Amino acid sequence: MSKNIYLTTAIPYVNGAPHIGHTLDYLLADTYSRYQKQKGSSVRFQAGTDEHGNKIYKKATENGVKVEEYVAENSQKFRDFIQRLGVEYTDFIRTTDQDHERRVQEIWQKLAPHIYKDSYEGWYCEGCERFVTENEYEENEGVCPDHQKPYEKLEEENYYLRIADFKDQIKAAIEKDEIKILPEFRKKEMLKLLEDTPDVSISRPKKQLTWGVPVPGDDTQVMYVWMDALANYITVLGYPDNDISDFWPASVQIVGKDILRFHSIIWPAMLLGLGLPLPKVLLSHGFVLTNGAKMSKSLGNVVEPNEVLDKYGLPAFRYYFLRHADTFADADFTWEKYDAAYNNELANDLGNLVQRLATLCKKSNIVGLYDYVSPDDSTYDAIMSDLYFSKAFDYVWGNIQALNKRIDDEKPWVLVKEGKSEQAVKVLTGLVKSLLDIATMLAPFLPDTAEKIKAIFTAEAIAPPKSPLFPKNK
Repeated sequence: MSKNIYLTTAIPYVNGAPHIGHTLDYLLADTYSRYQKQKGSSVRFQAGTDEHGNKIYKKATENGVKVEEYVAENSQKFRDFIQRLGVEYTDFIRTTDQDHERRVQEIWQKLAPHIYKDSYEGWYCEGCERFVTENEYEENEGVCPDHQKPYEKLEEENYYLRIADFKDQIKAAIEKDEIKILPEFRKKEMLKLLEDTPDVSISRPKKQLTWGVPVPGDDTQVMYVWMDALANYITVLGYPDNDISDFWPASVQIVGKDILRFHSIIWPAMLLGLGLPLPKVLLSHGFVLTNGAKMSKSLGNVVEPNEVLDKYGLPAFRYYFLRHADTFADADFTWEKYDAAYNNELANDLGNLVQRLATLCKKSNIVGLYDYVSPDDSTYDAIMSDLYFSKAFDYVWGNIQALNKRIDDEKPWVLVKEGKSEQAVKVLTGLVKSLLDIATMLAPFLPDTAEKIKAIFTAEAIAPPKSPLFPKNK
């Protein structure tokens, strides 16, 4: 029976161009989306851009352009980038969309029983766009570890969302896996953070923050970025204008580990305040490092994603970041590792397998299996259901390596030489079936490559491609 699946990705802040870290959200969501569509599910897959806040306003001013033009231009860069990754989303939202802004104001009004106004004096990080507790300030010795800038002391009057109203419910939901946090070890981190989470500031004075959604009924205040941004996951479905129960709660919400705290505390509080169910899974992935270090412009070690895409093309890019980036841990990118993965794995293991098997089939005039339907693989399905995509890709690769070994062991060319043509055909047909099984499992990860393999081995007459799928890089 077909089921509805809703996948979300974190909406990036458009104060710069897409970077390599953004790729993981999109590739993980796209892989699961394609897998679910293979299974007959109806999938909605959200992407978008976060376009309000002081950082954006300042950047536009520095560049001498109107903020509206600046965000439109940068939002388009993300759309172009997502398209280049071969990612097939269904819904794209910009937080400057009129419908989103209106819906966010309606959400604010629905949350009014849990909102109050108060004065606050404390430490603030503009990079994170959040206040930090005195404990955090002391632990980090007054400097934000993510942005390497001292916290600012701010005193201002804001609106607050009363997180205390929902703490017990959020705690119970996380503990019982009603909102499942992946990887499992982050669950304890979030429960610990929840204990110490104060009520959350959800607005800034207009004199401090001009570029944002106005607070309903108070023209001196503008909504704080997290209130505005988190709501996108439901406003894109049409909430509160429409009944969103066909696709909400979300099946999987994919975020980087640095913003998991907002998605596992503030976001559930908002949903509970609205009387909406909590998302089923929050999947947090790690950072992309280079040579074990976090990328930063100041260190001069930033890897440009378009440069990586240009070198070997999209399938190699998807391969590296879906297999060699552990779904639940930090990934390490170096050009040496990337070259080795391309030559030793894509070119050797898979490219040679396709070329070799197609050549053997051609010599024996094997007819393509045009009506072949791959059976389900329960091990693969179980790993995909656990959302451990890099592990599932490892499993597929194990099948590729095993098939290479089978060809060596079964030696169909010897059977042909000995005149045992019927036996050779049987062996080769079995090998082709196994490769088509692999292509089916490969399709969510490397859709273009899987299509090429299927086209070669379901053709009327099997023949090797004119050029290898992955020509070796000398």
